[in-house]
Amino acid sequence: MPFTLAAPSHSELLIRKSRFIGCVQPVADRAAAQAVVEALRIAHPGAAHVCWALMAGGQSAANDDGEPGGTAGRPMLEVLRHHDLQGVLASVVRYFGGVKLGAGGLVRAYTDSIAQALADATLVPLVKQRHLQCAVPYAFEGVVRREMATAGAALREVRHESLVHFSLSLPESAAAGFIAAIDDAAQGRAAWQPA
Repeated sequence: MPFTLAAPSHSELLIRKSRFIGCVQPVADRAAAQAVVEALRIAHPGAAHVCWALMAGGQSAANDDGEPGGTAGRPMLEVLRHHDLQGVLASVVRYFGGVKLGAGGLVRAYTDSIAQALADATLVPLVKQRHLQCAVPYAFEGVVRREMATAGAALREVRHESLVHFSLSLPESAAAGFIAAIDDAAQGRAAWQPA
């Protein structure tokens, strides 16, 4: 089961005089991740590297930011994959301490930075959601609201027109039972529209 993070989590390592500031945080997409990376560059103008890895929307990306190829972004991405994370940006700001770590040392440093940040992070299971829209006569508004609460549905919008129009999202696994319960309670007078 894939997970995301409840909130950002940080770590800091000192390895042979180099300082590695790691962070894992939830992000919506690549554009949001790139905005975070740019903010890190601005916040840490003296840093030698701002490396990152991203798993979001089924897509992955990694950037070594001047470190030897495959020694920073790719190892961080593998940590995210190992934890089955989605919608997560891993970033490490490195201040060079004057001592070269070698390829193996860099891989360990970047991997450890992200692993330590994840050790303190709260993982949240990602539950696939389904969006539904239905319209019912006013007499059945209360029934729909009760069934929504039972199914764990989130109300996105409600409009009161000639019928009561609901736009909602709920866990994919609860959708079929919810639709059947509404159809039964509304005696076939619920109109379902594509979401």
